[in-house]
Amino acid sequence: MVIFYHIQSFAHTMHLWEFSQVGPIWTDISLVGSAGVTLFFVLSGFLLFLPYAKALLGCSSWPSLRRYFTRRIFRIWPGYYVALLLLVVFSHPEYLQIDHLKQFSLFLTFLMDSGENTYQRINGPFWTLAVEWQFYVLLPFIALGMRYLLGRVIRQGTTLRCFTCIVLCLFGIIIWGLLTRRWGHSWHITPNPPMLVPAALHHILLFFLYGQSGKYLEDFAVGMLLSLCYIWLQMKPDHLISALLTRSSVLAWFLGVAVLVFATFWNSTSYVIPLAPYIGPHAWLAEILFACGYGFCLMGILFGPQTLRWIWETKPLRWIGMLSYGLYIWHEPLYFLFMDRVVPLLHNWPRSDIYSMFFVWLFVVIIPFSWIFYKCVEVPGIKLGAMLTTSPAKAAVVSEGHPLTVAEPADPAHSAHSQLVTATAETRQSGERA
Repeated sequence: MVIFYHIQSFAHTMHLWEFSQVGPIWTDISLVGSAGVTLFFVLSGFLLFLPYAKALLGCSSWPSLRRYFTRRIFRIWPGYYVALLLLVVFSHPEYLQIDHLKQFSLFLTFLMDSGENTYQRINGPFWTLAVEWQFYVLLPFIALGMRYLLGRVIRQGTTLRCFTCIVLCLFGIIIWGLLTRRWGHSWHITPNPPMLVPAALHHILLFFLYGQSGKYLEDFAVGMLLSLCYIWLQMKPDHLISALLTRSSVLAWFLGVAVLVFATFWNSTSYVIPLAPYIGPHAWLAEILFACGYGFCLMGILFGPQTLRWIWETKPLRWIGMLSYGLYIWHEPLYFLFMDRVVPLLHNWPRSDIYSMFFVWLFVVIIPFSWIFYKCVEVPGIKLGAMLTTSPAKAAVVSEGHPLTVAEPADPAHSAHSQLVTATAETRQSGERA
């Protein structure tokens, strides 16, 4: 979705097509790809909260903070810092000058989403990595806060009470995300808005709590809520809540699709339902609408029948998913290279043929480059992180390049999911042998 969105943006910038020529429906489809970022955040909240949800509900020990951060560091940092170094050296050497060191320091500390002079600079997709990393840092402490509240509020409560309390905490995070987005959005679109605190403190709060486009906590919280429900279903498969999750999964899927379609075509339907100030591009309710749409779709996939899951389990999609980090980092710089070096050679071509070459470039250059980047940069980091956080026996398997070990250890949640899948497979095999 994100790559398609950038292709449309580049093609429009190069006047290969115009909004007035294609109509509002195709325009909405072309621009909605940017909401793929929302799906990143929802998935991150789901995956990374899984071990904490298990611990909060009392079915596992508390996750190791050292293991968590070691896995995160060796999964994210190698790819990011290698890409940052290469892009600065070959495309933006000005950031190595003294007068740019302040801005460059924001890139080094994953705060580039908060600075006006660093937001979407060097490489557009980098700002989302800043938001992701800030969530990674906050998540263990958010979970510890929930653990503290559970200890204070529920002395000897049941698992259901713990579940309810965590749900309320997550809704509180959603509300916090919406309020900060409303506040930050108002500050950016309103000239000279009133300040409730001194100006210096206001700018510090804006820098850390909102940045340039928000911290997207409402998106992460939707994924965390799904994660909690997923663990609950594993713990209490016969409970009423589990039955409701399972029985309503297909309905949730179609509801999610309906919400995403509505959010996509808000512009085409705004004359019927005047919600543009709230859910239009960059409006403060747009994120939660897309997050809920993705959340309902994920609910259908997680709790629904195999007919909703099979396509996402196919090898081509899983392979692309394996390369997705490198694809996300490198697709925009490689498209700029294409537009600077290749498109001028095609100036006599028809516009439709030049537009088609964007997709040829994707399959011929960007995907192969991302595969090489994955093998040469990401996999060594994944292996090192796995070896630092596993027993010597398992580390030996990792060092031999076992495919499952290489593909899975990016997240603690992946490990938990692998254990669940392995246990299910072993149980099934035991039943077949019996």
